[in-house]
Amino acid sequence: MEHLSALDAGFLEVEDADPHISMAIGGIAVLTGPAPDFDALIGLIADRITAEPRLRQVLRTRPWDLSAPEWVDDPAFDITHHVHRVAVPRPGDDAALHRLTADIMGHRLDRNRPLWESWVIEGLAQNRWAVLTKIHHCMADGVSAARMLGRLFDEAAGLRVVSATTATPAGPPLLSLNPLRWVSSAWRTSTEVANVAVQAVHGAAEIAGGLIRPAASTLNGPVSDMRRFALAEVSMADVDKVCERFGVTVNDVALAAITDSFRSMLINRGETPRRTSLRTLVPVSLRGSAADPRAGDPDNRVAAMLPYLPVDLPDPLQQLQTVHRRLTTAKKSGQREASSIFVSAANLIPFAMSAWTVRAFSRLPQRGVVTLATNVPGPRHRLQIMGREVVRLAPIPPLGAQLRTAVAILSYADHLAFGILADYDHAPDVDDLAAGIARAVTRLAELSAVPHRSTALGTLALVVG
Repeated sequence: MEHLSALDAGFLEVEDADPHISMAIGGIAVLTGPAPDFDALIGLIADRITAEPRLRQVLRTRPWDLSAPEWVDDPAFDITHHVHRVAVPRPGDDAALHRLTADIMGHRLDRNRPLWESWVIEGLAQNRWAVLTKIHHCMADGVSAARMLGRLFDEAAGLRVVSATTATPAGPPLLSLNPLRWVSSAWRTSTEVANVAVQAVHGAAEIAGGLIRPAASTLNGPVSDMRRFALAEVSMADVDKVCERFGVTVNDVALAAITDSFRSMLINRGETPRRTSLRTLVPVSLRGSAADPRAGDPDNRVAAMLPYLPVDLPDPLQQLQTVHRRLTTAKKSGQREASSIFVSAANLIPFAMSAWTVRAFSRLPQRGVVTLATNVPGPRHRLQIMGREVVRLAPIPPLGAQLRTAVAILSYADHLAFGILADYDHAPDVDDLAAGIARAVTRLAELSAVPHRSTALGTLALVVG
């Protein structure tokens, strides 16, 4: 039996605090047809999930939160409770698939059973079909969820665990007999600890400020229990060109495209984009390299950054430069360290206290953060299920904490997908948001091909400030 960490359990508390939200994350794979026999597909899924014991476990809770919920094997596990079959109406286009995706993601998972579902979706145009899988966030973060979903694919590796952080395993320390080295080592260690502590305090102040300072916007506030889903897909070749030309990362390009599209959304809503209009929750993976014995554990191992995305800037290259600079600053500011220390400390106090605290804070009107942008690197090779090729793979983020839009980013083969989940009542323009992201990447790719535009973001920094 394994207890949930404070962070894992926190997703349950956030869900409990608002009856209109579901804290499930998901992914949808669109495949070439024809769809396989449904019973055969159920048998395949039942066989492949044996490698993930968590998918056959149920949560057991204690009265009055006396201890954290724990994972126990479900003695009544039945795969047919988790794999469902549905068809979209004609013409089976993307709009119909997106409406069904929104409906499925809007419903909560049954906590009396293992917290996942797979939906086999038939009736898509061009003789295609799809598999939508949703997993509760208390079970996995984006990276571990991608690995768990990867079990469904024919490739033995499926979706490899890819982390933005790489830790080089260190060998055992060598014992020195030189007392001067002892003093030097102790001094370096104490200095490093002090630096981390200072960074963490500064980061904690920034995080607290981000949660407290309101951002007057239609982008956050109470939500309904209905959802909208939209998808943008862009060429990885275009993204790679932008990265190479301007010396930025894939994440920088993705967030710059999101920035530009949110800017257009705010303007179209009659709002003035300001520097503080788009404070964004950006999760950061804390997983080590594949050599880390816990790299594949199904749990949440993330920290958070809360940068302002520069929707006040009209120029796409200025947006890209500013995103790059602010993310670099956020990484150095100690926000990651502060959120990681906070989560670790929460595991040391009685669970009832942490659960009640999260539940209480989740009921407060949060107006400082307005959206979520989470990026999970995926496979650059094509996947298959029962010999059918996956032609599209898209992520689906959760929607909670009074956020009315959330964006998940996933690379697959030669495309980068942006899955957007939004509140039905307050984000009727979610398709425009997706289209704007695609246009922004195309614009950046075009600018990367212009020979006389400055390619050094450092040079742009002199202009932007």
